[in-house]
Amino acid sequence: MTYVMAIDQGTTSSRTILFDRGMQVAASAQEEFTQHFPRSGWVEHVADDLWQTVVRTAQGAMRQLGVTADDIAAIGITNQRETTIVWDKNTGTPIHNAIVWQDRRTASLCDTLKAADHEPTITHKTGLLLDPYFSGTKVKWLLDNVDGARAKAEAGDLLMGTVDCYLIWRLTGGAVHATDATNAARTLLYNIRDGHWDDEICALLDVPMNMLPDVRDCDGNFGQTTPDLFGAAIPIRGVAGDQQAATVGQACFKPGMMKSTYGTGCFALMNTGDTLITSQNRLLGTIAYQFGGVTTYALEGSIFIAGAAVQWLRDGLGIIDDAGQTQTLAMTADVEQNVVMVPAFTGLGAPYWNAGCRGAVFGLTRNTGPAEMAKAALESVGYQTRDLLNAMQADWDGPDSAVLRVDGGMTASDWTMQFLSDILDAQVDRPTILETTALGVAWIAGMKVGIYPVMDGFAAEWALEQRFKPSMQASERDTKYAAWKRAIAAAQGY
Repeated sequence: MTYVMAIDQGTTSSRTILFDRGMQVAASAQEEFTQHFPRSGWVEHVADDLWQTVVRTAQGAMRQLGVTADDIAAIGITNQRETTIVWDKNTGTPIHNAIVWQDRRTASLCDTLKAADHEPTITHKTGLLLDPYFSGTKVKWLLDNVDGARAKAEAGDLLMGTVDCYLIWRLTGGAVHATDATNAARTLLYNIRDGHWDDEICALLDVPMNMLPDVRDCDGNFGQTTPDLFGAAIPIRGVAGDQQAATVGQACFKPGMMKSTYGTGCFALMNTGDTLITSQNRLLGTIAYQFGGVTTYALEGSIFIAGAAVQWLRDGLGIIDDAGQTQTLAMTADVEQNVVMVPAFTGLGAPYWNAGCRGAVFGLTRNTGPAEMAKAALESVGYQTRDLLNAMQADWDGPDSAVLRVDGGMTASDWTMQFLSDILDAQVDRPTILETTALGVAWIAGMKVGIYPVMDGFAAEWALEQRFKPSMQASERDTKYAAWKRAIAAAQGY
C-alpha cells in the first residue's frame, strides 16, 4: 500500500490529498461549497454539502492516480474546528444546518453565563473563554430552537459532533461515533486537564451527555470506511483539528515552537509541552496533540478573519477576480496613504474577544481604490498576528524559538509574508509543503500504520522553502502598528 489519504474539510472547501511514501503530494482534488448567512453574524453550512464534497474529492484524487482502495494504507482527517452538527442517530439526518465556528448567535447566552461568573470555572477546566466561537453553546441553541430536539436528545435519539465526528460516523456507515482529543478540546464541554467530558459544564449548558462522542487519541483507531465508498474498506487512523494538524505538520514538537496558519481565519499555536498555561492575556489553552494517551498542550490565538478578508474583496466588493491579484495590487498601492482595515466581520477573536464588534476601514481618501483596499486587507493579517504573538510572549516564560513557521493559502504571497516579518520584527519560515494541515494528519495516519517515520524522523524531514527576514525601519513599524491599535479601539468603540 503506497499512499495515505488526507481529508481536509475546511470552512469554504473540502480537499483530499494523496501523499506518497515519501510524504510528497501525489494527487489533490478540491471543491468549494456554499456559505449561508441567514442573519448578520450567523454562519451556516449544509452538512450534506460537507459530506458530498469530501466523498467526491476523495474519489477524484484516487481517479487522478488511477489507484484503488488497496493502494491506500490509511486515512487521516482534519477539519474546521468548533463547527457543530446535531443529527438523528437512527436516520443520519441533521436536525438543522451546521452552525459554523464563525457564528455569533449565542453571544447573549455567553454574556449571561459570564454575568453569572461561570467563565473562571469553564476556563480552568477547558482552557477556553465563554465565546460563541466554541461548540457547547451552539449545541444548546440547537436543542432549544429546533422543534422537538431537546426531547429527542434526552431520549437518546440525537448525536452531536464537530465536523470530524460527523464525517467519521458517515464514512463508517454509523458504526463509529468518535472524535479526537484536539477537537473535543474545542467544544467547551471537555475537561482538558482530566481528559473527559465535564458533567458540570454539560449540565450548565443543558447538553445531555448521551449525545457526546467517544474521545480518542489523534492516532487512535476510528474504524474503517464502508466498502461502497471507495471500493474496499480503508482504516481511519489519524484525526486532528485543522490547527493542531498544522502544528504537527510543521513539526512544532518542542516547547516554544510556534506556527501560524493563514486560511479563512488565522490561528497561531505555541507548543507548551506538558504544561497547560492559563493565559493572562486572553489567549486559549488547548491540546496540541495527544499520542498514546499523553497530552501535549499549546497556547493558541484565534483570528476569525484572514483569507476571508480577501474573499470579501472578491465576492463582496467585486474589486478582484481571484486572491492572487491582491499581491500585485498591494505592490502598486499609494505609499502616502495609510488605510487600515479592521476585518471584524464576525466579531474580534483573540486577544480582544469582542463578539459585537464589526468591520471598519480607516484612513480613506478620495484617491483610495482597489490597490489600497487590497494592501489594507493583507496588512490586517500581519497586525492581528502581532497582537497574538505579543500576548503569547507575555504568557510564556519558557524557551522561545524566535521563528514563526507559517502555512496556508495566504503564505504563497511573498509580499504578505515579508510584511508579516516586518511588522513582527521576526523571522518567518515558509516550508516546502504549504499544505501542512493535510500533511499533519497524513503523517499521523501513516506513522500509525508503519509507512512513515516516527516523530523525530518526521521532524528531521521538515524542509524550508523560504525565510523572510525583517527589513522595515523600527520607526515605520511602530507608526504602523500604533495606527492599527487606534483603529481597533475605534472599531470597538463604535
